[in-house]
Amino acid sequence: MPHTPKKIELDYKIPVEVSRITKTLREAGFEAYLVGGCTRDMILGRKPKDWDITTDAKPEQIQALFEETFYKNEYGTVGVVNETEDETLKVVEVTPYRTEGIYSDKRRPDTVSFHEELPDDLKRRDFTINAIAYDDSKGHIIDPYKGQNDLKDKVLRTVGDPYDRFHEDALRILRAVRIATDLGFTINTNTQEAVIKTAPNLKEIAVERIRDEFSKLLMSDNPLMGISICEKLGLLDHIVPELKSGIGVKQNGSHIYTVWEHNLRALQHAADRKWSLIIRLSALFHDISKPETRRWSPEKKDWTFHGHDVVGGRVTKKILERLKYPKKTIDTVSVLVRNHLFFSDIDQITLSAVRRIVRNVGQENVWSLMEVRGCDRIGMGRPKETPYRLRKYKSMIEEAMRAPVSVGMLKIDGTKIMEVSHETPGPKIGFVLHALLEEVFDEPENNNETFLVKQALELAKLPLEDLKKRGEAGKSKKEEAEEKELEEIRKKYGVK
Repeated sequence: MPHTPKKIELDYKIPVEVSRITKTLREAGFEAYLVGGCTRDMILGRKPKDWDITTDAKPEQIQALFEETFYKNEYGTVGVVNETEDETLKVVEVTPYRTEGIYSDKRRPDTVSFHEELPDDLKRRDFTINAIAYDDSKGHIIDPYKGQNDLKDKVLRTVGDPYDRFHEDALRILRAVRIATDLGFTINTNTQEAVIKTAPNLKEIAVERIRDEFSKLLMSDNPLMGISICEKLGLLDHIVPELKSGIGVKQNGSHIYTVWEHNLRALQHAADRKWSLIIRLSALFHDISKPETRRWSPEKKDWTFHGHDVVGGRVTKKILERLKYPKKTIDTVSVLVRNHLFFSDIDQITLSAVRRIVRNVGQENVWSLMEVRGCDRIGMGRPKETPYRLRKYKSMIEEAMRAPVSVGMLKIDGTKIMEVSHETPGPKIGFVLHALLEEVFDEPENNNETFLVKQALELAKLPLEDLKKRGEAGKSKKEEAEEKELEEIRKKYGVK
């Protein structure tokens, strides 16, 4: 393949900390090119997320040129740590030209050899659009596989035979969909066929790598397209097969889409709003258990999905555990899925009910629950909430969060209760705390130590069974007191 440089004008300013590295390498007598996704993105006029440099210098030669580096891999990649213009630290990866041996485990090359020619390095790359090298000192492009043409045509194709590339590293199968989704490209026909036939090789890949690519796909601007392509090409079977059960499943009268399309549209709304991975996962999975809970109601002459929120919370937890997401992500998403069927009628919902919602999901998650609600609503084909409804929801949630919604927010704890009542540690202390919570649930002004100590002494005298019932029972709401409680926040949000 000819090593023919071509002049190109890029309307993009390369960060000083990056150009400093390429300049240092060249001044030491080595070649240095920007390569991969950063070159691709610059040609497209996009801001690169990462910067990769390739060079004919060996790892030890690279390290000798820079003060702060790290090198702990078999691929020769050296991380060069630089201080940016805003005085933060940025790592730029510098990798020697290399060729790779066979991938017997479909995950990593058995051998890696360092070479002195750029074409040797480019031919091992995954896709033509990632096999373009850029000399930032001369403005020259090295593009032996016509990646610029594919960028212009918005087509994703592999470097060389797609079966070879996907057998080398099966994760490239999923990367093809993720990159095409991220860029809004189509996948070349031959490459698509290879994806379909080699999809089972994904079982050879560490689940953490699959999870990371899946998350990147969800965080793209068009995850609806990405998940749809995964289903079309047979990849979803190896990532989240549970989602496919919603294909073709009709819903009840309030829905105009199938479960499958509804979930994808909910996800897309989260992407359109630039919401977090937590919200996108919750939106995608919020109705995942509708197919298994669907029952025909002769009375309603329509489908019902009773309990799909409860079942969905459990199913979501299992999926995220299988994909080895962090525990905090698993807990948060499963809680949001479990509780996504919360209040909808602002004329009938009580403040006490709102407080229970806050208690169920946690104060840190209640606003996320509102975002999941928005995704669910848009996914049904309905218009966005009216400004008034949104202000009403927000006012009630804010007021609810001013009141105790968990035992931990009481102005008294178990140690204090044992001190004043002379009770010993045991279940009774927990029942007293929960009974006290109910005392202040509808009357937040009672959340003070004087009142709670007095009540704790009275509650401690009750038989255990009676106390347990008191702890589990709720107080009746006082409409007049609640209206006074809400007045300040209602004024703030301009609602009645």
